[in-house]
This record gives sequence, C-alpha cells and structure tokens, in this order.
Amino acid sequence: MLLENRKIKTGDTVMVTAGKDKGKIGKILQVFPEKNRVVVEGANFMKKHIKARGGKGGETKGQILELSAPMHISNVMLVDPSTNKPTRVKLEMRDGKKVRVAKKSGTVI
Repeated sequence: MLLENRKIKTGDTVMVTAGKDKGKIGKILQVFPEKNRVVVEGANFMKKHIKARGGKGGETKGQILELSAPMHISNVMLVDPSTNKPTRVKLEMRDGKKVRVAKKSGTVI
C-alpha cells in the first residue's frame, strides 16, 4: 500500500521512535515514498564490505564502510522546532498555502 506522505521531507529533523536506535535525533537524508522508507543521518547503520580490486599494487584497497540504511517511515517522528520533542504533524491552509503544523505547539514547520 502506498502512503501519500507529505509530512516528512528531506532535510527535516526527526527522532527515531522504534528499533535499536530509539531516541536518536538526525536529519532526513533521503525519502523513498514508494517504499515508505527514509534514511536518517546517524541512525540504522549497516556495514558494507568492499573487496580490494586491481591486484598487488591495487587501485582500491579493501575496506568496511558504515552506511545509514533505510528504515520504515513509521519508526520516525518529526521534531517540534520550538520544544525539540517529537510531535505529530497536521496539514493546514494558511494564507492560501498548505503548511505543516506541529500538533503539540501549533508551530509552522
């Protein structure tokens, strides 16, 4: 099922609410709306092993990279800019524009 997600966008500050990184705060690096997934900076790390290439004097050395993997969008909540706490978001019409508003404080995000 494809959720129409207009509430979380790239660059937003979010808090992880479930999983091994619960409580961490980071920025959204990527959003995959067709898969309902987001990549959060500094959360949900995975290790990727890179094999050495090019023989003895090799062009690239083998290494282990730590990358942020995508997580489900339901495991993050937007952080309210005025209180720095997680909040739900509602969409409102203000001055003829659709804006995102924090439910706890009423602040425009």
